Amino acid sequence: MNKYQYKVKGVDYEVEIAEVEGNIAKVNVNGIPFELELQKPINAAKHPTMTAPKVVAPAAAPAAAPAPAPAAAPAAAPVAAGAGNPIKAPLPGTITEVKVQVGQQVSVGDTLVVLEAMKMANNIESEYAGQVTSIVVKQGETVMEGAVLLTIA
Repeated sequence: MNKYQYKVKGVDYEVEIAEVEGNIAKVNVNGIPFELELQKPINAAKHPTMTAPKVVAPAAAPAAAPAPAPAAAPAAAPVAAGAGNPIKAPLPGTITEVKVQVGQQVSVGDTLVVLEAMKMANNIESEYAGQVTSIVVKQGETVMEGAVLLTIA
């Protein structure tokens, strides 16, 4: 439908509005589908003035959130998560540190990844005990809420 390019705090986002029905908009942000709840429904007969939308939930859980590529670097292909329980990003942000390696044994409560969001470092802790089977993200990568960071089996 409509495609837009946005830059937020130096990070490029490509937003495509796929469908709007009432106050629900289906959009793709960097290829990841989301459903947004608009504060006011869009009236096609009038010139719409929209307020900031509230994210309801991802339409589908992505295997990995593609990071916005720097202007000169080519985009890397997303890595599929391994077998096991996925550890997902609780909010959008930037990975500042990956504290585990594939094959490492972890316990419930161990810090796996440090995610910076809104200028705060957030420790992403293990919800499971087991072995790390894959790490989908790397330091410096930007992730969206719900993106798989790693898996534990």
